[in-house]
Amino acid sequence: MKYSEFQQILSGERLQRYLLACDNNTRKTMTLYRLNLNLSQEVFTLLSCFEVAVRNAIDRILTERLGENWLRDAVLDGGIFDVPGCRDSAKIIKKAYNRLMRDGSYSHPKLLAEMEFGVWKYMFANPQYRAVGRTLLAIFPNKPRSSAEVQYNNTFIFNELDGVNILRNRIAHHEPICFARRQPEIGTSYILNAYQTLHKLFMWMGIDSHSLLYGLDHVQQVCSKINQLRGC
Repeated sequence: MKYSEFQQILSGERLQRYLLACDNNTRKTMTLYRLNLNLSQEVFTLLSCFEVAVRNAIDRILTERLGENWLRDAVLDGGIFDVPGCRDSAKIIKKAYNRLMRDGSYSHPKLLAEMEFGVWKYMFANPQYRAVGRTLLAIFPNKPRSSAEVQYNNTFIFNELDGVNILRNRIAHHEPICFARRQPEIGTSYILNAYQTLHKLFMWMGIDSHSLLYGLDHVQQVCSKINQLRGC
């Protein structure tokens, strides 16, 4: 495809940062754009597996503690999320629950599947963490012990999950992930740091991420291809 056609489809504004990073080399620009899509696909695969793992681990603990319909019950009148600090989470959960009820298709697994990653992240925010009984750090049995320098508490986990959520949203909204932060330069350090964080969090959960993602994880290989463009 000619660059003029490529630009007409994707817009000059969207491609401008790629073009700058490639010193106005249009062929290289198209290659970088395609590699960014490839990298986004690869990273999103890892994010999807991580999100499901976190969701299921939280559900196992809270089903045992609060009952098999704990998520629905949490947002009913008098439920554990029917308090000021949890109202934003309750609003999201209740909206999904009401939609499933209108369709006559409510079940606890379907309600779980309706939740966005932000709901699980906020389970480690102080109001939600307290509301569910301060038990959810148990899903990370291999996390380091807290020290005077670093407290590996629910706030620490919330911040780690927030970084994962930001990356997930960037990819979902088609933002590029092949550049140095806030610069029109090719760079993969942001993604490689996030990649290491995901594998670390899997390990803290007691999950062998390399076995889980066997045949699926090509993030480092795609990053290598992107970095090679810097020297072209």
